[in-house]
Amino acid sequence: MKTPTRLTRTALSTALTLALLPLASEAVSSRNAEYFERIATFPVYRNLGADEDASKQTVAEITAVSRDGRTLIYTDSPGERIGLVDIQDPKSPKPAGFVKLEGEPTSVAVHHHFALVAVNTSLSVAQPDGVLAVFDIRNPAQPKRVATLPMGGQPDSIAISPRGRYAAVAIENERDEDLNDGLLPQLPGGFLRIVDLKGQPSRWSTRDVSLTGLTEVAPNDPEPEYVSINDQDVAAVTLQENNHIVLVDLRRGRVLRHFSAGQVDLNGVDVEENDRIESVGALKGKRREPDSIAWVGPLLATANEGDYEDANGEEGGSRGFTLFDYNGQVWHDADVSMEHAFIRAGHYPENRSENKGIEPEGIASGSFRKQDFLFVGSERGNAVAVYDMARPWAPVMHQLLPAGMGPEGILPIPARNLLVVSSEEDSAEDGYRSTISIYQFGAKASSYPEIRSPDSQLIPWSALSGMVADHTQNNRLYAVPDSYYNASRIFNVDTSKTPAVIDGQIELRNAGKTVDYDLEGIAQAGNGDFWLASEGNGKAKPNLLIHTNANGEVLNEYALPADVAAQQTSNGFEGIAVAGEGTASRVYVAFQREWKNDTAGKARIGVFNPTNGEWGFVHYPLDPPVGGGWVGLSELTAIDNGQFLVIERDNQQGPAAKVKRLYRIDLNGVQPVAEGQRFPLVSKRLERDLLPDLQSTGGWVLDKVEGAAVDNQGRLFVVTDNDGVEDASGETRFMRLGAVAP
Repeated sequence: MKTPTRLTRTALSTALTLALLPLASEAVSSRNAEYFERIATFPVYRNLGADEDASKQTVAEITAVSRDGRTLIYTDSPGERIGLVDIQDPKSPKPAGFVKLEGEPTSVAVHHHFALVAVNTSLSVAQPDGVLAVFDIRNPAQPKRVATLPMGGQPDSIAISPRGRYAAVAIENERDEDLNDGLLPQLPGGFLRIVDLKGQPSRWSTRDVSLTGLTEVAPNDPEPEYVSINDQDVAAVTLQENNHIVLVDLRRGRVLRHFSAGQVDLNGVDVEENDRIESVGALKGKRREPDSIAWVGPLLATANEGDYEDANGEEGGSRGFTLFDYNGQVWHDADVSMEHAFIRAGHYPENRSENKGIEPEGIASGSFRKQDFLFVGSERGNAVAVYDMARPWAPVMHQLLPAGMGPEGILPIPARNLLVVSSEEDSAEDGYRSTISIYQFGAKASSYPEIRSPDSQLIPWSALSGMVADHTQNNRLYAVPDSYYNASRIFNVDTSKTPAVIDGQIELRNAGKTVDYDLEGIAQAGNGDFWLASEGNGKAKPNLLIHTNANGEVLNEYALPADVAAQQTSNGFEGIAVAGEGTASRVYVAFQREWKNDTAGKARIGVFNPTNGEWGFVHYPLDPPVGGGWVGLSELTAIDNGQFLVIERDNQQGPAAKVKRLYRIDLNGVQPVAEGQRFPLVSKRLERDLLPDLQSTGGWVLDKVEGAAVDNQGRLFVVTDNDGVEDASGETRFMRLGAVAP
């Protein structure tokens, strides 16, 4: 279809400008680079009324901002409402309440002092319907509904043109995934509805643009998904299941261009869910199937989530993003680079390897202080990749921002130097909640990740559960992952760099074969051997002490005596430490919680003599839980003169987290005794409350503070376990907490 000459020349002129002036833009970026830093996390359940159950599901999916930049408006689909958040002080967001709707909100946008909310009111998938609800938000405390526009079908995305002339609504009329295995077509087909924003909302008129007859997959069932509008009033629309992109002239109400999003071959991806991150697979002819789309100057950026399995069982989604020009030519494709970046940051969801990997879904662009950025959100990796767009044909990853679970909406607010990310996964029962993360632009360095593997090699890691410092090498730690992954290993960590770098790994082997332990702690003996604690499950899997040499070869496994093992529960070995040399060497292991015959509120620390195989025990007094849950031990770290550091934590996260503490105990003069005797009770002294450290980055407080190490310079390091990004945000805190007092 022929493009109007004026529009073609505008697009080409803009493209040439970008092509001819990259060096100046890049110079600004390299000399004065600034970064985004998270300053607040708002759990959206805080918007619930005092008389409502705080565990009630409430979700933030798509977010918009008022014209003055002080109020966020987000869609809460399961609650059939929109929520509001006061961000006058973005570091301290405040709940501003809900507005009830007649159906499920799917998207929201702001035009002047009006909030436009797309609402799905369909009786069924086969009977799609919806409205555009318009609210006057000049008084954000009391939004006033001023108009309701019929949409003629089930709406999804909505966008406002930069010049404020038009709104465009993607009328998806989504398919029933349970009908005929979800195969297309499923009529009625969707379309694009244009709203002419002239005069008061009650006088706004609408026009429709047909999107049928354009695609190869299901030409009569386009299912438009997402829409973005440029400053020439051209709407770019993704037809996700049809793997297609359509450009629509909103002024004339007609299709200008359309093209397939194409296919890619991916090499170096994990395609098997086998409890290992192995990026050695290949995917051939993978349809991109873009979800969200954003204009970046004259280019179009798509997040290639994938959402459709065809009749041959082939599923789309290319695990990255693509930049197209106006004619559908590919300027850049992320290929596997974005997914590999998530692997290096510990954010790869191995449990999604046979599906769509990190699953990019949200995408947005924005200019902050002369730096042009592209933001790509990973629905399953729970982070947002930020790309420097100084050279649009060769984006460079600028930083990675941790988010809540299931980041969906990405909202740049350049006028206030803010970026807002809404994450929709919410389950009070499982301990995580839907959140809105707020980031501020202007930091002189990137604060995340705090630990990663290097660019020079792809070392997968995650779920760090124990840590120890090397006895002889400066700036060298060792860390272990827990049972989330098969093929147990020890990671080498270089702390001389910021972020710390996992620059190597030692795979554990027994008689030449890999082993699968639930490693919760690691210690190093004076000769360089390692001692590891593997937690049992209270059933067939025993608690074990594992002795390996420096190369990870298992020398011995030590189980508990039968009379001790008979007392076990599902909470077993956690931290481990080694003290003494030769026949005076002892291995100390912390038990997470009370066992069957332990006094309530007292967890045991076992002391093992490798020379004769004997065990003795002492009791450690646990802090009482605050507001629910339980409190237990998660790490044991030897320091000089018979003293140890102990991490004590509750199993709560977010605002419910209360007990995250580092204690010091002194075992000099304390004689461990055998099972069946009364264990001596050790005394403890608070070394550091870790809760302020966990809160310091403005994020969701993580529950699993799992590893601690004190290096040979007396510096303390503490790490959290991210649970392999399954039912967890994937964020790992690697905290440098200064010198430990003698």
